[in-house]
Amino acid sequence: MIERRTLLAAGAALALARALPASAQGADAARAAAFIQATGRELVAAINSNAPVARRREQVASILRQAVDVDGVGRFILGRWWRQATPEEQATYLRLFEETLIRNLSARFGEYQGVRFSLGRSQQRTEDDTLVNTIIERPNSPAFTLDWRVGEVNGQPRVVDVIAEGTSLRLTTRSEYSAVISRNGGRIAALLDAMRNQVAQLAAREGR
Repeated sequence: MIERRTLLAAGAALALARALPASAQGADAARAAAFIQATGRELVAAINSNAPVARRREQVASILRQAVDVDGVGRFILGRWWRQATPEEQATYLRLFEETLIRNLSARFGEYQGVRFSLGRSQQRTEDDTLVNTIIERPNSPAFTLDWRVGEVNGQPRVVDVIAEGTSLRLTTRSEYSAVISRNGGRIAALLDAMRNQVAQLAAREGR
C-alpha cells in the first residue's frame, strides 16, 4: 500500500514535481516568480471564496492542472519502470496519478479559508530551472515555506518540483512507487491496484 505521507506532503506543497523533457528549457527567474505569484493569487482567491467546499475543491483542482505538468511528474516518478510498462499500463498510470494527486491537493486546500501567500527570493539554480521561495500562512497554523522549482515546458512556465522542509516531492514519491513495484516482483499492475485503492479512499473521504 502506498504510504499516505507522500501525498499529504503534496497537499501541503500545493503542487508536484516532474522531470524536464527534451522540450523543456530554462525558466527566467523573473518570469518564474511572476508565474508562481499569479498561480498563488488564483489559488488564494479560490480557497478564500464563499463558495461551498466542493466547489472550492473543483476550482483549486482546475488551477493546479494548469500550473503543473502532471504527465511529466508521473513519468519521472515512475522512472525506469515507465519503459517496462505496456502502453495500456502507462495510460492507466497517468490517469490514476492525476486523479490521486489532484484529489488530494484540491481536498486539502479546498477546505481552508483565510490563506495568505507571499513571495520570497527567486534564484536561477541551473540552466533548467529557477527556485522560487514562497511563504504560506493559514489561520491557527504556523506559517511555512515552500520552494517551487519552475521550468519552461513547450514555452510555458510549469512547476517541476516542490521542496518542503528540505524534501523533494518528486524524489520521495519516486522512491515510494518504485518500492511498491519492487515488493511485488516488478509488476506495474501492483502499483496500479494500490493507486486505485488510494483514489477510492480519497473519494470516500470527500463523500463522492
